Amino acid sequence: MDTHVGDLLFQPLELPCGTVLKNRLVKSAMSDSLGDGRGNPTDAQIRLYERWAEGGLAVSIIGEVQGNPGFAEKPGNLVLRSDSDLPRFEALARSGSANGAQLWLQLGHAGAMAYPPIGDPKGPSALDVPGLSCDAFTLDDVRALPSEFARTARLAKEHGFGGVQIHAAHGFLLSQFLSPLFNQRDDDYGGSIANRMRLVLEVIEEVRGAVGPQFPVAIKLNATDQLEGGFDNEDALSVIAALDETSIDLIDISGGTYFPGARSASDGAGVGPYFLEFAERARSLTRKPLMVTGGFKTRQQAASAIAGGTVDMIGLARALVLDPSLPRRWQSGGDGDPLFPKFVDPPEGGITAWYTMRLTELGEDREQTELTDLKLAVREYEDRDRDRVAKWNACFRA
Repeated sequence: MDTHVGDLLFQPLELPCGTVLKNRLVKSAMSDSLGDGRGNPTDAQIRLYERWAEGGLAVSIIGEVQGNPGFAEKPGNLVLRSDSDLPRFEALARSGSANGAQLWLQLGHAGAMAYPPIGDPKGPSALDVPGLSCDAFTLDDVRALPSEFARTARLAKEHGFGGVQIHAAHGFLLSQFLSPLFNQRDDDYGGSIANRMRLVLEVIEEVRGAVGPQFPVAIKLNATDQLEGGFDNEDALSVIAALDETSIDLIDISGGTYFPGARSASDGAGVGPYFLEFAERARSLTRKPLMVTGGFKTRQQAASAIAGGTVDMIGLARALVLDPSLPRRWQSGGDGDPLFPKFVDPPEGGITAWYTMRLTELGEDREQTELTDLKLAVREYEDRDRDRVAKWNACFRA
């Protein structure tokens, strides 16, 4: 690779709010499932984000941090409220900010896809389809949502985190409002894409008001949810154009949904990267910094995307699960691309379980080089969730 092209990955980037990121590599949001079952960070989670910071990236984003425990995606999610274990959150913020890195919280709300053993799923509209049943939010419920996101963002800033990301992708609440499959409302929040994006824009406005002008506020948006009749490229481009008129600092483009039976966002087809073509179309509609997450596996891919001028940041997930020191390795100029495991006939949920359990290994400094049996990974993952369901319900639903 041309050394100059590779060096572009390690040039700083100034966000519209004035924050300077030290390079162009981000650990994108994942559901690491490392909370203690009561919404608080564990020692393993604190150590995991410290390892990623030490590894040389600019930003890590903690996925699915809830403001309302009634709509969590998993019982390993964090819950940041005024009655949370705030010193533990502050310890997490300090560890994830080592080595000049930033640690951001993703503001999550699963909505219709809230995990039923610990919540009561609600979405834009009532649904009863195989694998998913939910009630609809009332208009008053919807109008209360922006302030809920804003409260969590304010707490994130007050307790040492470097920024927040609003989650409007992968089939969770704000993504549901954007999708005509989920959103069949006949009020101001349904129908046209202008109405379907209304809640997203209101959330951005309230979050910005809560954190002030100099605190990074990003958003994660699907290019498409990969469902027939759902949120598509044209709708997404309309949202991109609207985001250009907001105070958002970074648009993270991803895709796919965790709707039951749909192809996982993290198991997209092809060799990747997955969403660069969409990002090229988005680039003509916004001056905001763009990030693409999905399918980056090599330094060449990442550097070429930055050199092409379409995107400003690269989101990495599984690559950093395999090698938490990957940015440092890439900066040194060595080969250093991660070796992705090849799974033969994986059971349903097996690959996700394998990567999730490896996050635990990283946080406990005991990662293995051999490939763990996928059925064992699923069993350990499900056993841990069952234990945390009991803790969650005792804490939040007693």
